[in-house]
Amino acid sequence: MRRCRLSLLFLLPLFAALPLQAQDLASTCRATSSYDVTLRPGSVLFDRPGPAPTRVELGQGTLRTDGVAVSLNAEEQDRLSLFERDLRALAPRVRNVAQHGVDIAVQGLREEAAGMGLGADTRVELDGRLQTDAASLKQRIATSNSTHDWQGGAMDRTISQIEGDLLPLIAADLGQQALDAALGGDLQTATTLRDRAANLATQLEPRMRQRMQALRPQVEALCPAIRQLATLQQGLHDSRGRPLDLLQIGH
Repeated sequence: MRRCRLSLLFLLPLFAALPLQAQDLASTCRATSSYDVTLRPGSVLFDRPGPAPTRVELGQGTLRTDGVAVSLNAEEQDRLSLFERDLRALAPRVRNVAQHGVDIAVQGLREEAAGMGLGADTRVELDGRLQTDAASLKQRIATSNSTHDWQGGAMDRTISQIEGDLLPLIAADLGQQALDAALGGDLQTATTLRDRAANLATQLEPRMRQRMQALRPQVEALCPAIRQLATLQQGLHDSRGRPLDLLQIGH
């Protein structure tokens, strides 16, 4: 069974840039799900490849699993309505944390670049690209209503796009500095700069991970709402009487 990390709308990663990822709700809140989730105007859809039920749709106190309506008593209808209300209320809170994660990462990359001794033109170009990439990612976060937008290849493409936009620019500047140093006879500096350019992503990753720890308290603040959702689903069942196990909280 596929097991997904819960972040934005349960699964959406809080932030991804370069080869790093921020603390998410899986590691912080111990929350997981085998479902993707999509917020619709009048309902919420949970879906997965298997096992059954593969489609769970709830909205305004009603429940359908794999296309079959589930009979609910008044208490179950209320519980389901609260689950939907709280889930919808959680989504913008997690989006805000994700947006802040982007800001932290961008500021961190700026500070890292400032310590590399890059040329003035490179710094201006890098800052412009950072602003563009950050704005694009924040727009995606703001408009996404489905974890399908962030699964598998979609996230890999996002990371690759940011890497391809930023790292070659920095590496080229360091490479030129290395060449200038070699031509000036400073072979030790040239070697150091070439090594730094070659290992740029590897060197940046641990430092950026450390910077992203500043986001952890905001993520932790979301955990009670996640646990409340897990509590609300208790006692609800699908059309065949199986527990409605939309999310799990680890210990």
